Amino acid sequence: MKIQLITILSIVCLLLLTFSSSAQNVGINPTGAAPDNSALLDLNSTDKGFLITRVDTASIATPAFGLMTLAPIDSCLYMYSGANWISLGGVGSNCCCANSSPPPSPDPIFPCNGTTTPVIDVISPLTGETWMDRNLGAGQVATSITDAAAYGGLYQWGRCTDGHEKRTSSTNSTLSTTVSPSHGDFIISSGAPDDWLTPQNNNLWQGVAGINNPCPTGYRIPTRIEMDAERLSWATNDAAGAFASPLKFTLGGRRNPNGAFSLVGSIGSYSTSVISGATNKILLNITNSTSSTGSNARGHGLSVRCIKD
Repeated sequence: MKIQLITILSIVCLLLLTFSSSAQNVGINPTGAAPDNSALLDLNSTDKGFLITRVDTASIATPAFGLMTLAPIDSCLYMYSGANWISLGGVGSNCCCANSSPPPSPDPIFPCNGTTTPVIDVISPLTGETWMDRNLGAGQVATSITDAAAYGGLYQWGRCTDGHEKRTSSTNSTLSTTVSPSHGDFIISSGAPDDWLTPQNNNLWQGVAGINNPCPTGYRIPTRIEMDAERLSWATNDAAGAFASPLKFTLGGRRNPNGAFSLVGSIGSYSTSVISGATNKILLNITNSTSSTGSNARGHGLSVRCIKD
């Protein structure tokens, strides 16, 4: 019994050598140094790291603001913003800045954006509105109405830039039950309402602080009125007028709710933030002969052009 007591006391003493605390913070430090006053928890080691939880975001039912996890499904580190999961980086193809250095200005990392698009303003002289000079995800300003390098991504209405918008993204037939799917697949549907999300949510993409706003800081998805005003300012109401405008719209086509691409090089379809009924969202359609605002299912992948708030 005496030997057991000595053993227990020895273990306690050993733990005390590596653990220190004060009234408001705790430190784990082999040297016995006091925890830094600015930290609630101060970990210090010369040969060990801090191991974060490894849980997919979809498995966390009610995440707290600031909660972090390393998601095994895509090897990305995520933090919860209070509205959606934000990728902080990692080695997966869908992670923010995967396998790269922080991008130089003017290529900031956007809160709901897994890639970067240069933020260069262009002012429309007739409407007075300030827009991005290219489609979201585009590598350059369009040099022609069918410039593939200027097409950019194809976004399902209400989704972040999480990889689904890439024209090379895989498809997934399981509808998401959260506004932040734990993957970057294009979510396909087989019938009405042809949405990627269940239950549906009409409150996405609403304003610069809106849920899942994929645009750079200070930018947002335009409204129908703003998009229509831009269309009516063109010299001609068609693809030629769209490209001749300061915004240089392109005919990037669309991706249907079943995942198939259609009308690339023949039509430009641009999302707005406006919902029309349970199944539709408002969009701008541009063809070689005309242009107009209309609607289609939220599960379509369309081009996005961000407007400054």
